[in-house]
Amino acid sequence: MVVGLILALVAGSLVGLQNIFNSKVNEHTGSWASTTLVLGMGFLASLTMGLIVEGGNLFNIQNMQLWYWFSGLIGVGVVTCILNGIKSLGPTYAISIVLTSQLSFALLWDSLGWFGLEQVPFTFQQLLGVLVIAGGIIVYKFGGRTVETGEQL
Repeated sequence: MVVGLILALVAGSLVGLQNIFNSKVNEHTGSWASTTLVLGMGFLASLTMGLIVEGGNLFNIQNMQLWYWFSGLIGVGVVTCILNGIKSLGPTYAISIVLTSQLSFALLWDSLGWFGLEQVPFTFQQLLGVLVIAGGIIVYKFGGRTVETGEQL
């Protein structure tokens, strides 16, 4: 479990770093060029590391359901939406919304047992956790605003 926690923390930091880099690429190109560069470089890096680590077993993908192949298409939507969300909302606000949406839909899909997931019972505590995060986004976005007199709220 500790290894899983460490890997999740590292993944979160890498996603944050990647989003910064992606938004900087997007400033110099467009959304589609950025998406192509990001996913193209990711493909090359994944292919290289996969061949080094797994060798000939890299493409051992028998008995995989056809709809799993659409993951890459979903990735195009993810990168494009995040790039444009960051451009419109700023990095912290956009990513906090992305993460809350990700958590909410993961909770929904787990609870319903969709997409081949084992069904996990929905609890009030899970809903409360998502609502607390959503409340944090609201506080982040609107907290510290000043009224016309210049006083802090």
